[in-house]
Amino acid sequence: MQALRDAIAPLAGRIELAKDAQEAEALIEARRQAIPSMEKLGTASICDIGVPRNRLAEAFAGLHRIQDERGVSIFTIAHAADGNLHPIIVVPEDQSITTGAPKAALGDMFYLAQSLGGTLTGEHGIGRLKQDWMAEELGETSLDLQRRVRAVFDPQGILNPGKAI
Repeated sequence: MQALRDAIAPLAGRIELAKDAQEAEALIEARRQAIPSMEKLGTASICDIGVPRNRLAEAFAGLHRIQDERGVSIFTIAHAADGNLHPIIVVPEDQSITTGAPKAALGDMFYLAQSLGGTLTGEHGIGRLKQDWMAEELGETSLDLQRRVRAVFDPQGILNPGKAI
């Protein structure tokens, strides 16, 4: 726990460690309210990357660099014990999250995760925004296999059309 705290301390505005069950519940509630709080700032796009735990500090530093280079706001929530990070890009309500600097930042996050030995998705899978990077990470052989498996279970292509492999 101390190593984790030391790793994120330079990038964290605040670090809390619960001393008892009541404080633990208060921290969990703060975590639950994090995304609704960000949504008050604009449109929030919740991302999902996974990195080896021993590379977490580099991941946080990289996310900070991406924020500065792309000029977008990135807030990160993590369950760091498994290396899963949720960088959240927040843009003003009138700005697109799927084009320009926000989309470029998204790509930068995926390349960051890969460069650290991680993946472009830690737990949420590939959504429409991540499809642009899926083939690069998985390779055509894997994608072909997944398409063939899908065809066995969905030969008419009626399940989630246009959104899956």
